[in-house]
Amino acid sequence: MTAYDTQVGGDHYRKMKIQPMEFCMANGFDFATSNTIKYVTREKGDKEKRREDLLKAIQCIHIIAHHEGIEL
Repeated sequence: MTAYDTQVGGDHYRKMKIQPMEFCMANGFDFATSNTIKYVTREKGDKEKRREDLLKAIQCIHIIAHHEGIEL
């Protein structure tokens, strides 16, 4: 049993072949990139919750662009 076998508040990440956290850590992604991946892979529930997750992902992408000096 590993830390990836436990999830607080549901099991949507454990159902995935590769969990977002495991994927991000294995690839050495920064916090903003990891959060973007997390938000777009979250369980797709009602439309308003999905909309909020996508807006969060977009905000993370804007932060990445700002940090890299890229104007969107």
